[in-house]
Amino acid sequence: MDRSDVLVAAHSLSLVFSGPVRALDSLTLSVSRGEFVAVVGPSGCGKSTFLRLVAGLIAPTSGTILVADEPPDEARRSAVRMSFVFQEATLLPWRSVADNVRLPLEIARTPRERGRELVRHGLNRVGLAEFADRYPRQLSGGMRMRASLARALVTEPQLLLMDEPFAALDDMTRQRLNEELLALWAEQGWTVIFVTHNIAEAVFLSQRVLVMSARPGRIVADVPVPFGRQRNSDLRTSVEFAQLAGEVSGQLRRGMS
Repeated sequence: MDRSDVLVAAHSLSLVFSGPVRALDSLTLSVSRGEFVAVVGPSGCGKSTFLRLVAGLIAPTSGTILVADEPPDEARRSAVRMSFVFQEATLLPWRSVADNVRLPLEIARTPRERGRELVRHGLNRVGLAEFADRYPRQLSGGMRMRASLARALVTEPQLLLMDEPFAALDDMTRQRLNEELLALWAEQGWTVIFVTHNIAEAVFLSQRVLVMSARPGRIVADVPVPFGRQRNSDLRTSVEFAQLAGEVSGQLRRGMS
């Protein structure tokens, strides 16, 4: 892999919380620009912790984590626009959908007219334009996650970090949002690191699936996904899809032993 193509690089990354609890141990990986990488692993293995390290929200105990060849907090300020989508939509109940989506632009002091344009475009992207004036309590779970995604996208991110964003949704809504997310990724060319417990979701979305061990988390497998960027629901019923999901599942079981 050409070094200039690498956006996120972790080398011998370890994190120990007080207690002591070793959350991550010698984790090494790289993610290329424009790549969609899924991360799977057992509960408590440090998947979400790893995302927070990439975002610069916490610092490692040892090892290095770089984004665009800089420490994450410096990269976020100067070189790379990052957005983080959490498992919960975390919408402010007293703000309309449009106002929730506008929030990061207000924090960044984006000019008002430019902000309106970005919010309008973001809501159109996720199919919520007609719900701009609604409040979170008036939306379904899937619509709230769309609003959360729109809020992440208005900053025009280069790196999108997603921590089990669809975990609380029913399977049909989850599959539909998977397909919509893939279409947006193909259009926008973000780099995506997507944490999930769902193996089928990981295989459907990504170009690579990274499998983590039980705590302390480390990468035990890097499984390439050979399907093209254009994917639809038929892929999920194919023999090739089932075989690859089975391979990831086997790697996950071995990582837990």
